[in-house]
Amino acid sequence: MNHVEILNAPALPNIPWQDRPAGDRRDAPVWRWAGNPIIPRNPVPGVARIFNSAVVPYDGAFVGVFRGERVNGVPCIYLGRSADGIRWDFDAEGVKFVDENGEPFMPQYAYDPRLVKVEDWYYAVWCQDFYGASIGMARTKDFRTFTRLENPFIPFNRNAVLFPRRVNGMFTLLSRPSDSGHTPFGDIFLSQSPDMTFWGRHRHVMGKGKAWWEAVKIGGGAAPIETSLGWLLFYHGVTGTCSGFVYSIGGAILDRDEPSRVLYRCENFLLTPEEWYEERGFVPNVCFPCATLQDPDTGCIAIYYGCADSYVGLAFTTVDAVVDYIIAHDDASDEDRGEGLR
Repeated sequence: MNHVEILNAPALPNIPWQDRPAGDRRDAPVWRWAGNPIIPRNPVPGVARIFNSAVVPYDGAFVGVFRGERVNGVPCIYLGRSADGIRWDFDAEGVKFVDENGEPFMPQYAYDPRLVKVEDWYYAVWCQDFYGASIGMARTKDFRTFTRLENPFIPFNRNAVLFPRRVNGMFTLLSRPSDSGHTPFGDIFLSQSPDMTFWGRHRHVMGKGKAWWEAVKIGGGAAPIETSLGWLLFYHGVTGTCSGFVYSIGGAILDRDEPSRVLYRCENFLLTPEEWYEERGFVPNVCFPCATLQDPDTGCIAIYYGCADSYVGLAFTTVDAVVDYIIAHDDASDEDRGEGLR
């Protein structure tokens, strides 16, 4: 077993945690919180479902940006706060975004947010309309004022995931170029920026896998976790069945200095829809990772994931166990291991 350190992350002694249940016969080293889902339906007046949402530690507790599907069908981003990362209180209204001059600057819709601290700012990144599905960004220091930034890419793109620090002096972002619909294809790409405005140095990271569970498309999930071995990435993989798409959670490890290079890629899923709240909902059979919390002192990792486009679930692992599992079941291709240039 490798001993892998979590790097550049503050200690988190109050991380939500539950030991693996005795008698769990699943092969992968990821297990669910026994009280899932942590957020039920109709959590706020006017909001039917909260799912595909992101969480960070803040001021001794936890704060998050949440995809709230309103009863009129329009997705918006809501702010939530929690003392323990499990029980959440939400603002009654969605986040009010402003421009650099403090004037209102609201997206027409916003969904599947991620939330990452880079240096002194917390960055929210989501999918929105920019004459088609594209990526929106905002930053905050106090979770009271969210200032929107320039759109990083033209349509069509989604599943944007920001790294928690600059890589070789550059802000670094994963995304999944798509089309205007419920994309039946998709690979993960990497882009970099010196200033969070102008993005380039685009690289291919990895495409859909050989395994059945990710044979249609893949996309970024939680913000990569920096470890002594490389960037630990939880992502989603999609397969097609006679009943529609199925979304599972996979794992990979990227090179710390050139993260378009995949060091290891797990052949097996880490979590796939098996519980009622993952199999039954507005969009059935979905496990969609959006955030992690990690404690470098213990190696514990808590994974927040959307369930069936209806709920938020919580799962757990340890950095040593999940890295060992990914390495033991590595199936990265030569293309995965390359720099991603053509």
